[in-house]
Parts: sequence; C-alpha cells; structure tokens
Amino acid sequence: MGIPLWIPKDLAIDSETAPSTEAPVTLTSETLAVLPPISKPASSTRAISELFAEPAKPKIIPQANPAKPVIASHAPDCSQLNWLDLEAAVAACKLCELHKTRTQTVFGTGHQQAHCMIIGEAPGAEEDRQGLPFVGKSGKLLTNMLAAIDIAREDIYIANILKCRPPNNRDPKPEEATSCRGYLERQIALIQPMLILVVGRIAAHNLLQTTTPLGRLRGSVHTLPNSTVPVIVTYHPAYLLRQPTEKRRAWQDLQLARDFLASLSAKA
Repeated sequence: MGIPLWIPKDLAIDSETAPSTEAPVTLTSETLAVLPPISKPASSTRAISELFAEPAKPKIIPQANPAKPVIASHAPDCSQLNWLDLEAAVAACKLCELHKTRTQTVFGTGHQQAHCMIIGEAPGAEEDRQGLPFVGKSGKLLTNMLAAIDIAREDIYIANILKCRPPNNRDPKPEEATSCRGYLERQIALIQPMLILVVGRIAAHNLLQTTTPLGRLRGSVHTLPNSTVPVIVTYHPAYLLRQPTEKRRAWQDLQLARDFLASLSAKA
C-alpha cells in the first residue's frame, strides 16, 4: 500500500465531545521564551493549511496542583543525570518485568534542545528491534504529519512513556509507566521544550495525570503537572492508520500546535 499520505480529505468538522468548561488563562511573559528556528523540510506542504479557512483557536487549561506520581522506591534519582548517564541508566534498567522480554530499550531520539517534544505510549515490535521510537508505518505517518506544519523530524525530540516494549504490544500498565516516569521527567527537564505534543490516550492520561477521554483533551492547550510546559494532545499515528477518518481532527490539533508555537515566537 506504500507510505500513508498525510492529506486531510474531509474538510467538514464533525461534532466532538463537549469541550472542557475550565476557564482559559492568559500566557505570561515568564512562560514564553525565544524559540530556535524551525527548519523546513525539503518538500514543504504549507499549501495544505490554505485549504482551511479558520486557524485553530486554543483554550489554555492549567492543571490544578495535581499530586506528584509515586516513583518506585528503588528507582534511581535521575535529577542530576546528563544525557549520557541517563541513557546508560535506561539501558541498565530492571525496575519492572519488561526488561525480561525486551530486545533493547528505546531511549528516545532527536534534537536535544528542541522547541517541541513528542511523547508517545510504548515501543512496538519494530521499535524494539531498532531501538528507535516511531519507526515503520506509524513513524512515516508521523513524519508526514510534522511536514504538514513545516516541522522537520530532526528538529524535534521523540520519546515514549515506556522505554521497553510490552509483550504482544499490549497497553502499558500503570506500574510500568510509574517506573519509567523518572527517566521521562529528566528528558523533559534536559530539553526544556516550549511545547509537548502528546500522541495517544494512554500517554495523555499518564502525562497529564487524568482520566478525561482523549476526545475532550484534544483541542486545548494544557499545562504539564508541576511544570509550566504547555501540552497539546492528539491521536496516535497507529490509531490514525486504523481510523483514517480521524485524520481531519488530528489536522486540527496540528494546526493548534503550529499556531501556538507561532504565538510564542510573536510574543518573544
């Protein structure tokens, strides 16, 4: 069938679950910083955005002082680790049962000073073989999605909430995500992204510490708990491959991310 194309075919906007009623807040200058330049891919698809009459309008939804996740008592303290030491700690990790079935850990990849960070759920079979996140068909679709908003994949950083593949690609268990969370939090702290784009229900629930359905989380700008980093939620590329009609909603989320990053640049 070839590489899936990222071209929204249906311009109609379907009704979605009722949006959050939380009051929006105004970004302050303290939360904004100068963004590094965004490199454009060789083949720009900016013309796609011209098909849409209205730009996405974000709602800013702060998180109300959520409790910090409980990390396993035997989890290492990652707060002072540099990139090399953090990757070595992940490679040697045996905090949960997943280390028994993995081929290798999938640490993450990309620009270590990226303006935008993408966080997914867990490695799949191909990721487990290659040691890299988002490869195969879902990875190709993700690359096309980013190209649609003029972001090159090498300009972002990509990681998952789990560093090891769950057997048979099952959903991550809460205790597995808890064991890995210290690693992910350190990656976020080292990168200091201007925006996190979370793909997939499980990743969104884990990162935002919520059980709100993904359909109600998307379309708004959230705040990472215990942080000031903005978070936008969208569908996982693997889900979009199974449900291609949802690409039009994912396109709205991409527009939201693009426009939000542009607003940060304008106010810097």
